[in-house]
This record gives sequence, structure tokens and C-alpha cells, in this order.
Amino acid sequence: MPKVKNAPPRDVPTDDDGYFETMTKAVFQAGFRWELVDARWPGFQAAFDGFDIERVAEYGPPDVERLLGDRAIIRNGRKIEGTVENARVLRDLVAAHGSVRAWLATTAGLTWPERKKAVSAPFKGLGPSGAYFFLWSVGEAVPPHEEEGTWTGPVPSSPP
Repeated sequence: MPKVKNAPPRDVPTDDDGYFETMTKAVFQAGFRWELVDARWPGFQAAFDGFDIERVAEYGPPDVERLLGDRAIIRNGRKIEGTVENARVLRDLVAAHGSVRAWLATTAGLTWPERKKAVSAPFKGLGPSGAYFFLWSVGEAVPPHEEEGTWTGPVPSSPP
């Protein structure tokens, strides 16, 4: 991704929980500056049990209420509820494909518009821009940022 101001760091997660954490960061970033999300991220890590997919997938209404009252995080109810639902979706994808990385590999041969849709569709709060930043952040190949909205062909085979 060429010189995008305040771009998130690029780092391939070592496990499925790392992918969940990065996806959650992309969801919460929507509508906020990365600096604000980054400043509160330690609070998110504590509040969401280190982004343990299995634990967060089991959250219920009392957990959501606890999170809505947690001043260490951004207290957006839709994003919090979406994070819990996203953990459930990821748990199912891991069960079906073996890992988040293996699931992402199933989208690799799609055109960019198809891949962006395939990655964002199952998840709450992960729109097209969030899908782009999620994929970029986890080291997946994406089109150049300045061409993301107009790119119609296959995604480059190696990250830019």
C-alpha cells in the first residue's frame, strides 16, 4: 500500500485469534481515526479476552452490557455486537476450512470486487473499505490503494 496517511501496520497473524483481532480493528476503525483506535487498543485486548475466538463467540447479553460500560474501549453497541457475531462466524469458518488463512485462500482466485464482497459479506461491520484494510493488514494481496475503488481484474499475486 503506497504511502497512505495513518495506514495500519501490516503483519501476518500467527493464529486465527490474530486474524480476529485485526478484523475487529478494521471494524472499529470505520468512522474513527486509526490513532484513536490504536490508543484504546490495549483496552480492547483486555475487554475482548485477548480476541480468543472461542471465548468471544460465547459472549451473551451480559457480556455486551459489560462492554458497553467499559470506558477503555470505543463503546459502539453495533460494533460490539458485531464483534461477538464475527467471532461466531470465524469459529464456523475455522471449523469448515481449518483456519482463517485457509478460508482466505479460497477467495484468492476471485476478481477484486468478488473477493472484497466474499470477505466482507459474512461479517457485521466489515464493509468494502474495512475488507480492504483487513486484507492489507494481514498481508494478503490487494490492489494499489489509489486504484482500489476502480480495480476490476484479479488481485495481484503478491502483496504490493
